[in-house]
Amino acid sequence: MGNRIIRLNLLAKDRQNALDIVEATEGQVYIGIMVKNFRSINEAVEQILDFQQANIPVSVGLGAGDPTQWQRVVEAAVRTKPVHVNQVFPAAGYTLAALKGVGSDHTIVNALISPADGVGKVTVCTGPESQHFKDSISCDAAAAMLKEIGITSVKLYPIEGQSRLDEVAEMVRAAVRQGITIFEPTGGIDIHSVHKVVEVCAANGAKFIIPHIYTALIDKVTGLTDPEEAAKLIKSLSGR
Repeated sequence: MGNRIIRLNLLAKDRQNALDIVEATEGQVYIGIMVKNFRSINEAVEQILDFQQANIPVSVGLGAGDPTQWQRVVEAAVRTKPVHVNQVFPAAGYTLAALKGVGSDHTIVNALISPADGVGKVTVCTGPESQHFKDSISCDAAAAMLKEIGITSVKLYPIEGQSRLDEVAEMVRAAVRQGITIFEPTGGIDIHSVHKVVEVCAANGAKFIIPHIYTALIDKVTGLTDPEEAAKLIKSLSGR
């Protein structure tokens, strides 16, 4: 994979599971904490801070891309200054500005974009109100809008495993044309399809690739994400 940086975005059942994953992968992961899973924002913040105190790199997420959670994501992120934040397209710029306002310049904030109407088209209508509209724009227009608001990472969801690779490739190319080289393919990716997905992202210019892989590495009996499987996967993707 050459000089490409790969980080897996994974879930963990608990703090110990997260620690085991981080150790096994030599830190080449982000551990997702979804604000939707908590009764209150204070509970979410408490868990994020607990993980961070153990040097676990946290990715604050919505929860299945739920746009109604965007404000809770902002609040949690501002209060914890994580390394990574998932956000809907309409709120991404707001989130980035809020984080910069509290001195969190290191945080990667992505913007959720969805495939639409075939290759070369996407929808940026991923917010709580805009999701009801199916209007599409070109990948180039979407990437230009991201550049204008300072967002450096594209999260394309749902890509349905390997079934939308042409659409993934076109969005990566459009992003790279605007100097955006972090790409986060998400949706239906398992331990087999992730290799092809990452290969397509890298071949089209992405420098920093963050595939989101959730249930594929979770043991159905224990609910734990398998640290050793995660380690094998990151080594394979990194060409080691």
